[in-house]
Amino acid sequence: MAVAKERLVVDEEEVIQAVVLADSFNKRFAPLTRHKPRAVSTPNLLALAGVQEIFVICRSHAELVKAAIKCVRSQSFSRFVTHVLWHRPLNRNSKWSKPSAGLKIVPIITAKETFSPGDAMRDIYTHGIITSDFVLVTGDLVSNIRIDEVVRVHKERRKTNKDAIMTMVVKESGAHHRTRSKGDSAVFVLDPETSECLHYEPVTGYPPKKYANIPREILVEHPEVDIRNDLIDCSIDVCSVDIPSLFQDNFDYGDIRKDFVHGVLTSDLLMKNIYCYIAKDGYAARVKDTKSYDSISKDILSRWTFPLVPDDNHPAGHSYDHLRGNKYIAADGSVILSRTCKIGNQSLIGSKSQISDNAQVVASVLGQRCVIGAGSIVRNSYLFDGVVVGPNCVIEYSIVGAGVQIKETSRVERGCLIGDKVTIGPQARMEPFQKLSKKCQDDHEEDDNEEEDDDDDDDDEEEEEEEADDDDDDEADDEEDESEEEDDSDYDEVEANQDPAALEKLGPESNAIIWPEPKIDEDEDIDAVEHPNNQRLMRIVGDDASDLELSDPGSVTSSECECESESDSEVDDRIGGPSITSSSTSLPLSAPSNLVAQADSAALSEFRQEVTQSLDRAFAEGHSVDNAAVELKTLRMASNVPLRMVREAVVAAVVSRTKIIEGGGLPQRQEIAAMISRWGDLIDKIGGVDAVETIEILQEYCASSDRLPLFGQILAALYQEDIVEEDDIRNWHKKPSAQGEGVKPLASQENFKKCWTVGAHMIKQFDEQESEESEEDEEDSKGERIVQPGTVKATLQATLEEDDDDDESDEEEEESE
Repeated sequence: MAVAKERLVVDEEEVIQAVVLADSFNKRFAPLTRHKPRAVSTPNLLALAGVQEIFVICRSHAELVKAAIKCVRSQSFSRFVTHVLWHRPLNRNSKWSKPSAGLKIVPIITAKETFSPGDAMRDIYTHGIITSDFVLVTGDLVSNIRIDEVVRVHKERRKTNKDAIMTMVVKESGAHHRTRSKGDSAVFVLDPETSECLHYEPVTGYPPKKYANIPREILVEHPEVDIRNDLIDCSIDVCSVDIPSLFQDNFDYGDIRKDFVHGVLTSDLLMKNIYCYIAKDGYAARVKDTKSYDSISKDILSRWTFPLVPDDNHPAGHSYDHLRGNKYIAADGSVILSRTCKIGNQSLIGSKSQISDNAQVVASVLGQRCVIGAGSIVRNSYLFDGVVVGPNCVIEYSIVGAGVQIKETSRVERGCLIGDKVTIGPQARMEPFQKLSKKCQDDHEEDDNEEEDDDDDDDDEEEEEEEADDDDDDEADDEEDESEEEDDSDYDEVEANQDPAALEKLGPESNAIIWPEPKIDEDEDIDAVEHPNNQRLMRIVGDDASDLELSDPGSVTSSECECESESDSEVDDRIGGPSITSSSTSLPLSAPSNLVAQADSAALSEFRQEVTQSLDRAFAEGHSVDNAAVELKTLRMASNVPLRMVREAVVAAVVSRTKIIEGGGLPQRQEIAAMISRWGDLIDKIGGVDAVETIEILQEYCASSDRLPLFGQILAALYQEDIVEEDDIRNWHKKPSAQGEGVKPLASQENFKKCWTVGAHMIKQFDEQESEESEEDEEDSKGERIVQPGTVKATLQATLEEDDDDDESDEEEEESE
């Protein structure tokens, strides 16, 4: 009997619950989220971790969240992939909702006073639903990480330390990882042996944060700590049952990280421990803003989230063919593509969509039933279901809601958000980062019609609902009505203060209103992350923010690089000049061939960015040379670019990461040797061996960067690792281009000549060594001459160092004179 009771206790302890925060508690996607929630996570991730009960906490759009729970399917990820946000329900009778599935999903409608994750946790405490350790995730999480191991580690730790109340999942990232946020990061201070989080400090891009304030006690108690700013917070936490009560006892805890984690770690009374789990494999990121939405969507299309990819995890009835260049086309045969249209890499086309003559879709996602008119360009944008784009339009780096109509010869600038069912044009011109929504009056009329239709369709279904569900629905309806009233008051105020001149630029048939940029009130107490200047760093095309002093340059995306280089005149040419109300000067119309050249240029820029990010990940995560080479080969074949472009990226990555050691000498030599020994083979493993080209690329890079003094030593290291041979150096040196012939400006030409001079010293050393060897061969007639291995290369290295020192001293003398 005692054994049976003990076994029952063990079984009860193994029940794992999960809490999904379906509300984002911000308006970063407004006005797109006026009628629909941002996202609802699928249960796959939690089910794999052994979770048996999932509580979905929602305030805004509770009815839609409940409907999604009823309709979600086990393979619903690609619908999330396609647009991550705001999709209609899929199919009814989810297998996860059935009792036989062993997974119970319960929606919890929070009170209208719930304005933060902390309020939601306090509401969870009030409901009394948490009875064991639980997994806490956000509804906008995209992940393929197996968190069952995290749960296991957390439970094992809890057996010996009941004060270990939380384990946070984080992942290493490079400085330029595209999901690394400029505006919202953190400093983690960890115990290197136990991974205990000793200190947590949030970091915003603006206002700038220059220093992390680490309590002195931590450094006294822990002789060794890891201070890290390279961790991406996955927003996956394994929590103890005590956490909701801690939120209940501390009403000032609003944000889980900035308030709760920071508060627990700095409290002298709680005496609780929080740990980090650094995930080595898998993918995890949150759709926190439009910038991360763009980055995560591109990661999905680039297959970094495998097996969560469009062609492998699709909703019932919707599948995609995966084509070369990571192009995804609906597999039901309903897509109509003109023979003269162009579909670029990293693009997805939903079913029943049509792409007309000479239209281009590049690095973009189109939902179902989208129509792209003749000669229009859609680049790095996301168009939801039913979007109609007229002829000769341009849409760049924007998100366009469902049912939007963009009339002919209109232009949507970078960073724009267009709400559902908006109409603009003809000849509309949107300003960068503009937000549009439908006029309130038109919106109310359409909503009323939709509600009447929904009521007629759902009468039979409502009769079958249980009384408990009816009570929940009434409560949710009350909450929704109050929420909509608050939103309507905001909309009424915005619509009442419209600028007629700005509305005129949206075209004569427009039904839109323009949302104003948030005003900065320095006296107002506002969360640093939500500060308007900080939010500028979190938009789909982040500002370069050159007018702001920032904490950290953070990640760099292809959108930021390309937008600066592309002139407005290119697109003006494409659409036949500016709109009627534009003050811009029109330019001659471009020929179709020029349009193709523009698209090719954008594709090349996208490829360079992909290669750079692939190398960043390889260096940051310590990939093997073979695995890194496979990724680069795949990117090259998908984009059909010359091998030299990949070699240029590899050489630049290796040389740029070689530290310049003050004083040079042996430490500098060791630094270069270690880098070339670790990564040098990648130069030849990317698909072909051309040592002369490698030297040319090395010369070009060093001549145009601060690595010029290292050229000779790097070349010698390549020679020592047998990546280049003596004949290769001689052949390069004979070329006129090696002396900078035709290179501009003059300063670069001088740097080319300096590299050429270094090569001359190397060749001189080769000649002297050969002469010495021939003399020794003649004199050594009685026995074999023994040559110590590495003698030639070691002598060459020492000679080059002396030459570098001589060059530096000559430059110093010239400067002093």
